Amino acid sequence: MPQTEPAAGAAVRRLRSLPPLRLLALCVPVTAFAAVPLVFITFYSYEVGWDGIRPLVFRPLIAELLGNTLALCGTATGCCLVLGTALAWIVERTSLPWRGMWLALLTAPLAIPAFINSYAWITVRPGLDGLAASTIVTTLSYYPFVLLPVAATLRGLDPALEESARALGSGPVRVFARVVLPQLRTAMAGGALLVALHLLAEFGAIEQLRYPTFTTAIIAQYESTFASAAANMLAAVLVLCCLAFVTLEVLVRGRARTARLGAGAARPAVPARLGWLTGPVIVLLLALLGLAIGVPAYSVIHWLTYSTAGAWDLAALLPVLGTTAKLGALAAVAAVAIGFPMAWLAVRYRSIVSTVMERSTYLASSVPGVVVGLSLVTASIRYARPLYQTTTLAVAAYVMLFLPRAMVNLRAAIGQAPPTLDEASRALGRSALATFRRVTVPLAAPGMLSAAALVFLAVTTELTATLLLAPTGTHTLATEFWAATAEIDYPRAAPYAVCMIALSLPAAYLLLRQSTRGARP
Repeated sequence: MPQTEPAAGAAVRRLRSLPPLRLLALCVPVTAFAAVPLVFITFYSYEVGWDGIRPLVFRPLIAELLGNTLALCGTATGCCLVLGTALAWIVERTSLPWRGMWLALLTAPLAIPAFINSYAWITVRPGLDGLAASTIVTTLSYYPFVLLPVAATLRGLDPALEESARALGSGPVRVFARVVLPQLRTAMAGGALLVALHLLAEFGAIEQLRYPTFTTAIIAQYESTFASAAANMLAAVLVLCCLAFVTLEVLVRGRARTARLGAGAARPAVPARLGWLTGPVIVLLLALLGLAIGVPAYSVIHWLTYSTAGAWDLAALLPVLGTTAKLGALAAVAAVAIGFPMAWLAVRYRSIVSTVMERSTYLASSVPGVVVGLSLVTASIRYARPLYQTTTLAVAAYVMLFLPRAMVNLRAAIGQAPPTLDEASRALGRSALATFRRVTVPLAAPGMLSAAALVFLAVTTELTATLLLAPTGTHTLATEFWAATAEIDYPRAAPYAVCMIALSLPAAYLLLRQSTRGARP
């Protein structure tokens, strides 16, 4: 009898740890939806056959594109990781004056799309191109994706752990390396994954800087032959790169959890005194802001004032602005609604199956928007013709492309809502629905808003999928900006750049506010 009871108890616990069928019913269609581009690529690969794949994939051009793509992802992601983590530590853990102001300014590049940044740099420095230029521009655009989660994590760490390490004789460097850095692992890995996935599918900025990658080559192939086998083979390699990056992030993150019941020490960590370094640090921060914000601001203002005749055509501009805002809002709401059950499954019912299902949502984001667009065009024409050339299909493409941005925040938000609170609420007699509404949602709401803001921010600057899927006559700020820059009409492009930045500012502000919620004075 003493041996059977533990076995029975373990069996009961295993049954309780299994996800409810209703949750699986919500998550399985999301997994299937995210797999559409992969099925699309696989179908064309099957049609080509191995004899056709071999000469298309195993050739010098593929090796060169793979080297370029991995070089850009490695250099830019590494720079973002180092820069974002260093800036977060300076703002949160030093005696830097006006820390709130500096965090707001350092987050501001989120409101400047990467292809506007490249537009600014090539108009200021004509002839700028190559890996170094692409690394600089993308780093200046994407480092806040690492800065914000790392700063939020630093703010929430219990300083008693660091104080105990110092009391045991560890120096500042050793304390940071052995106590602080391991606790930043999840935030750093999540931010780096966002940057790397975005770089895999980046087109506008890289095309302007004339640095050939898989994405630029795919779009060139599609422009010449629409749906060529060569382009699909390139896209297949990109999917493999995505799988490698996602797997690496899982290994780095490990099984770390961030939820805890207590707030730790009820006091902030003692900031490191900068002393005479305060001045040089401020100069370096101003120099960084000059590169990330000053150059785009100067370029846009220059072209706005260069030729004012017809530059601000409000009759044409306002409808485009409204359309962009509407598409962004619809996609943000849809991504959070679709992603929440999947994030809940991944956090509350951790298993190999739930991890694979969650990570499958990252596949589409590694594929250029043109491939996602063409896969949905094919699917809609063959199996759901009424959806072709509708806003619904365009929003579906946005959700498919940017769901990973929502998932990173939703997963962290649910992780901050400990299951013990749900159990306590149920023990007090509340139903599962009431517990979810009164306990879980309030705790996860900040992360849900951040997830929606990230998706909205991405949609306002999406280009290729919009060109393929938007209903006839639909124009967004990104498509109009791209049309003007393609004609080297920089003055006409400037108003659209201003509108994209203005439309992105509220979302960037929301991200900043959510990341600083509960900040110390």
